[in-house]
Amino acid sequence: MVNLKSEREIKLMQQAGSILADCHKKIAKMIKPGITTMEIDQFVEQFLLSNGATPEQKGYKGYNFATCASINDEICHGFPRTQALEAGDIVTIDMVVNYKGGLADSAWTYAVGDISKDAQKLMEVTEESLYKGIEQAVAGNRLGDIGHAIQSFVETEGFSVVRDFTGHGIGPTLHEAPQILHFGSPGRGLRLKEGMVITIEPMVNQGTWGSKLDSNGWTARTVDGKLSAQYEHTIAITNAGPVILTQQ
Repeated sequence: MVNLKSEREIKLMQQAGSILADCHKKIAKMIKPGITTMEIDQFVEQFLLSNGATPEQKGYKGYNFATCASINDEICHGFPRTQALEAGDIVTIDMVVNYKGGLADSAWTYAVGDISKDAQKLMEVTEESLYKGIEQAVAGNRLGDIGHAIQSFVETEGFSVVRDFTGHGIGPTLHEAPQILHFGSPGRGLRLKEGMVITIEPMVNQGTWGSKLDSNGWTARTVDGKLSAQYEHTIAITNAGPVILTQQ
């Protein structure tokens, strides 16, 4: 069942999204060779608390951190760690913010120092694919329109879209219906309605789209060891068009 959100609920989620966006701006200035993702995680938790918010994913199904920090071939759900980031790495920081019961979810991939041209292209294509999906998040369109826009663009650029992890509805709980695929056929799937709030969060791989799970039961990585990137926004569906609640 899809829960439609009231104007009041969406405004609260937008406040959570504003805090989240500000946090990502701070992280962007922190990312450099030598910093650890554990330091970033600790910063995020303190930043949220100082803004009257909490990290929603901490404690979710036993997850112990305020962020997911996925490095290089890790697709998603990487654990923050004390190993320093190195020049040439790419790292995705994903977080969910709870502000007075309003939730917002956003992930961003960052370059650590100078990175390869191939890694830079992967990041650029993944980010652009997010916005191509958002363009289709219009009341009256179908979920397949979002997935098709992302998949067709990504594959034209020579990359692949992860199938095993998807976007989702959000608020007042972290994961709600509907499931948002980042691949598919136009004109298929659930019709989008005003009041829906969803995440669009394409994960794009350099090589094949397949994934494998680490022994920790959380971290997914590419099966071929090639790089993966992810960009994510929380989107409200309105009759005036999509509204990005986590806009930076």
